[in-house]
Amino acid sequence: MSPAPTPRIRPRHAPDLPACVEALAQVHEADGYPTNWPEQPAEWLIGGGGSPIGAWVAELGGCVAGHVVLCRSAEGDVAPALWSRREGVPVDEIAVVSRLFVPPGARGHGLGALLLARVVAEAAELGLHPVLDVVAYDTSATALYERTGWRFLGTAEQRWSPRQTVTVRCYAGPEAETPI
Repeated sequence: MSPAPTPRIRPRHAPDLPACVEALAQVHEADGYPTNWPEQPAEWLIGGGGSPIGAWVAELGGCVAGHVVLCRSAEGDVAPALWSRREGVPVDEIAVVSRLFVPPGARGHGLGALLLARVVAEAAELGLHPVLDVVAYDTSATALYERTGWRFLGTAEQRWSPRQTVTVRCYAGPEAETPI
């Protein structure tokens, strides 16, 4: 029996985008994420929602097996607004975790938790506090966030377009662990 491949988190590069889009399509087929399939999925991944700070991929056996983006808050983002009101900090001290996914064939290796830990550490290095939101019906994502120490802030209505509003659960990230 061969040993399980060692996961690796690294910055996303432009040549990774086709593999990321393929993985995203697998996630969309299995889980319905993203809720609305983007017309240009590679551009959707690059954007991240607000102004991107950084993007990372998980690799397993040398193949792209997960993705996450950390970005600045965009106008109308509810999670940063909730955290800002609760903690009394300006929105510009908050980073938003976005475009997090692991395709079905790569699950069970802790990649989602590793990607989350990477963006929490990056946010901490930049003096930012990470937040995220997830559609209220996505119980598997919610379970991951709660299992990895994310704190529930509340539910809110998030406007995605003039004709679409969705209920989201908002979370604040855990404190980054200090290296020993």
